[in-house]
Amino acid sequence: MEVKQRFPYLKLYLNRVVQQECNAFYLNPLLLELGSRVDPHIDRSLRSYCETIAPPVVVSVLYVEVPTDLDGGELVLRSHKRQIGQIRPQPNTLLFFQGDLTHSVNPVTSPGIRLSLVCEQYNLDDAQLREIPELQLESRAIRVAKGRNKRRKRS
Repeated sequence: MEVKQRFPYLKLYLNRVVQQECNAFYLNPLLLELGSRVDPHIDRSLRSYCETIAPPVVVSVLYVEVPTDLDGGELVLRSHKRQIGQIRPQPNTLLFFQGDLTHSVNPVTSPGIRLSLVCEQYNLDDAQLREIPELQLESRAIRVAKGRNKRRKRS
């Protein structure tokens, strides 16, 4: 996996998180501060590459930084509009949930940073895999892509 080569500090994390039946991944740091929240949704971040895509097989969340006096910021899991869980973030805690569950994060009502690392894990067919880049790094400052099987023309 090229991510392990380019980011060796993620190797232990990826060895623990990655599910063998999955072949495509979307890794996203999620930083929430006072007043932040995440509205209810089902992850499908790879939809920007594949028009029709099923939800991930599994989603994992690693709580990297959590204020000791955190108020709010709980992960809420729902199945068919019925709440099935509410998880209070704890530092260095890794959790997994089914990718087809609707989930949200309650508003953070205390100061400090709640930082988690979210990994959506998919099992895509060959046609879908050809539609996504092998590796793409994005930030608000830069966007770097490495193609899978496509050749891009230079302008």
